[in-house]
Amino acid sequence: MNKILKYTGVAVFALLSSCTKQLDLTPEGGPSSSNFWKTKEDAIKAEASLYEKYNEEDFYGRGMFWFINASDDMVTGRNKPEADNIKNFNSNYIGGGYTESQWSMRYAVIKRANDIVKYVPSIAMDEQVKKQIIGDAYFNAGLVYFQLAANYGNEKAGVPIVTPETDPTVPTPRAKNVNENYDYIAQLFLKAADNLPYFTDMKPVDYGKAHKTAAWSYLSKVYLYKKDYANAQKYADMVISSGKHDLINTGFADVFKAASNWSKEYIWSVVCTPNGGGTGWGSKLPGVMLTNKGWNLYNGWGYYLPTKELYDSYEPGDQRREATILKPGDKFMYFGKERLFTKDGGATSDYQFKKYMEPFSYDSPIPTHVNPNGDNGTTDLNVPLMRYAEVLLIKAEAAIMLSGAGAGDNELNKIRLRAGLSPKAGMDMNDLKRERRNELAGEWADRHRDLVRWGDAQAIYAKPLHNSVGDVIWPARAFNPTVHGVWAVPQREIDNSNHVITQNEGW
Repeated sequence: MNKILKYTGVAVFALLSSCTKQLDLTPEGGPSSSNFWKTKEDAIKAEASLYEKYNEEDFYGRGMFWFINASDDMVTGRNKPEADNIKNFNSNYIGGGYTESQWSMRYAVIKRANDIVKYVPSIAMDEQVKKQIIGDAYFNAGLVYFQLAANYGNEKAGVPIVTPETDPTVPTPRAKNVNENYDYIAQLFLKAADNLPYFTDMKPVDYGKAHKTAAWSYLSKVYLYKKDYANAQKYADMVISSGKHDLINTGFADVFKAASNWSKEYIWSVVCTPNGGGTGWGSKLPGVMLTNKGWNLYNGWGYYLPTKELYDSYEPGDQRREATILKPGDKFMYFGKERLFTKDGGATSDYQFKKYMEPFSYDSPIPTHVNPNGDNGTTDLNVPLMRYAEVLLIKAEAAIMLSGAGAGDNELNKIRLRAGLSPKAGMDMNDLKRERRNELAGEWADRHRDLVRWGDAQAIYAKPLHNSVGDVIWPARAFNPTVHGVWAVPQREIDNSNHVITQNEGW
């Protein structure tokens, strides 16, 4: 760990001996900088290292999800003071363990990606494989930069831009603003798209690696956050017109079945593979969202529980509601038997997210569908980070912002029809906000960031949150847009940079 950003010292070398099965690539040995970057095998090992952090609990399991938990869609399910402080925008959370690692883990991925970009071009190997590996590096760097910039950057300061040429022994200051980050990230995704194949041209053994439309999809989202709606629409249209993706139209609940992991709706996800032995890697979010103690059949953690506000936001007849949320008395399949949903006695809310429950529905799901280690509640369901439905929503939002009400009707009605709702005409931003909320609830799309960028967070967070019978389960919160629109930079990053990296104002 260096004092620059704690993003790991010498590229991928220390981790290559510890990576488990990632995308069917098994890094082996512990090479040094003097004998690495020589062969095709070195390049493949380096590519595998890009995904090593995906297996970390704090990466896509629950660490960053504490920030998403700030929204009005959910509450912290169990007593967790640090989690409560995050949700309440209380600076006492700084220095704790839940989110302090977000910054350093993502800069570790950036370092690994930068080394691939720097060293792989000189390796004598198949040129198409080389292009794909380099494209994968650009994509992963762009993705984690975007996550950092969106959470920590604003018009006052961005996050440090660390390029392949950056000296890792010298602390790197923050970019002057987040738009500087977004411009750099856009270039990374463009380079990724230029190098990457379409998903449909990939071999199954390579599923889970970056591909062209994933780069365009995130590029459209970057431009949406930047409020460059013309480019947001342009790159969403490139995904749509590629013909490579579509909605799963057999029903919304089918999106969240393991059999749909690589469907046309897939854009990007955390690959979860119990692999028949229960040693799976990926996001443990399904276990984290499962009711605490899992009715004594599995070690559910019981965090991130839905609110009445989310439940009531759905229109009558919207099939997404029952596919997304379990409420008291609902019937559902669990370990091969039909049950009536009941809350854990100590749970904050009497709802539970249902989206990730399909692997638990089977008779004896362990180890084929569910990891036998309840402390690592992964399943065979890929936890989605970006779905085709979100691309349609990005296109619709950009179109409405550019051309007014009705401009996004085509995309929004595709989503509504899949949900069992009638088409509408002249839909405006209020319609867009509802559709985005109802379609993506409980996912990594990040309702909290949506409320912040729309300017809605202060008013919405000033209202308490409720359970199914109307009891207040979370009091109103004081959200100051000039401070809480971004999260606090981890204090250890400020300290390790000798304060070259500065804190966000107000934290």
